[in-house]
Amino acid sequence: MATPANLTHPDRADLNLPSVLFALSDPDRLEIARQLRAGPLDMAECALSNPDMPKSTKSHLMKVLREAGVIRNEANGRSRRLTLRTDDLEARFPGLLAAVLDAPSPD
Repeated sequence: MATPANLTHPDRADLNLPSVLFALSDPDRLEIARQLRAGPLDMAECALSNPDMPKSTKSHLMKVLREAGVIRNEANGRSRRLTLRTDDLEARFPGLLAAVLDAPSPD
């Protein structure tokens, strides 16, 4: 059972394409993944397009990304450390992550 300090993450073999694509289809979740591409961040360091977004909404964005296997969200002292699961996603879906993260934003 997952506790707040020990969240569950899908195994590499359990990652599935529809879930990953859904997680990355939201502009805010995509921006989080793009930020994590540069390296791990504490959850509080992730900048969202709307700085006034409620904490519960930000937590939900992270949950969708974690449950799809796009990010790893682990306890780091009193905060949460987020990492992009680049190796796992590349092993399951070669080239997908780079193609999605490098795609131009529809501004």
